[in-house]
Amino acid sequence: MEEKIMMAHGSGGSATGELIDQIFDREFSNSTLDQMEDSAVVAGAGQIAMTTDSFVVTPAEFKGGDIGRLCVCGTVNDLLMRGAVPKYLTCGFILEEGLSIDLLKRVVHSMAETAKEAGVQIVAGDTKVVNGIGELYINTAGVGFVPDGFDIAAGNARVGDSIIVSGNVGDHHAAILSERMNIETDIESDNAPLVDIVKNLLDGGVDVHTLRDVTRGGLATVLKELSGQSKKTFVIGEDKIPVTKKVADFAGLLGLDPLYMGNEGKLVAIVPASDAQKAVDIIRHSKYGENAAMIGEVREDSDGRLIETTELGGERELDILQGEGLPRIC
Repeated sequence: MEEKIMMAHGSGGSATGELIDQIFDREFSNSTLDQMEDSAVVAGAGQIAMTTDSFVVTPAEFKGGDIGRLCVCGTVNDLLMRGAVPKYLTCGFILEEGLSIDLLKRVVHSMAETAKEAGVQIVAGDTKVVNGIGELYINTAGVGFVPDGFDIAAGNARVGDSIIVSGNVGDHHAAILSERMNIETDIESDNAPLVDIVKNLLDGGVDVHTLRDVTRGGLATVLKELSGQSKKTFVIGEDKIPVTKKVADFAGLLGLDPLYMGNEGKLVAIVPASDAQKAVDIIRHSKYGENAAMIGEVREDSDGRLIETTELGGERELDILQGEGLPRIC
């Protein structure tokens, strides 16, 4: 029987990983791509970081943002996670026949405003119109410059390091799901460019080993991937994960775990324990980082384990998201 793409392939969990490994990585494998970072650091005029992403979120507009703001934030944040200074974006629009021109104008305006906020220029683009039901999709590419001496990568976490998250988790997931289910709530997406947080960390002299933005699959999936790439055991505390009461209540109502809920304006920073409190303070005084928290530590060499200590004193081992999750959140 012929295999077909399923919604689970877009969830950011195990099915997504299998799709990447079995199709894309098999065909496109090279020393840069195989690092599986959020953006690629390559030789050029100095070092440049490059990334690409596609955005298919539904609905196109939601509380706190829209697909235009989201695509700029997502691309800029991927560059930032390697310590790059984002500079240039390209965008390709796939417009289905029947799309509202007023909606398109709002999305393009939102992109322009978010690009200004992030300090980047949109320097190239393309538009295609196809048959459909009035949906909108955007593909982006981003380029940034990496200062000499920076080596921020997933595999750099060291035993004894502290794990920091830049704020409350689950907001974007809850905002999108509530829109789709017509649940009345004032939860807003956290979609945001994290330029100020990363710049202040690096300018502040924090020895940042690893950065990763927390998107599809949620915090647990990201930390499990990082633990595997660094071949370390990560331990986090259940009572240390920042979640708003509104999101916690929403998740509880629907049987969701905030650890596996998507975000679009949060990052994980892994730094030496000696820099941890300084890093938290810097993030909390940066734009979009006021709820930053130290949530765990890197304990020992291993094959990549993620352990959560519970409020009752127990432990549970966490894995990446299994199954479909919530598709089309970005």
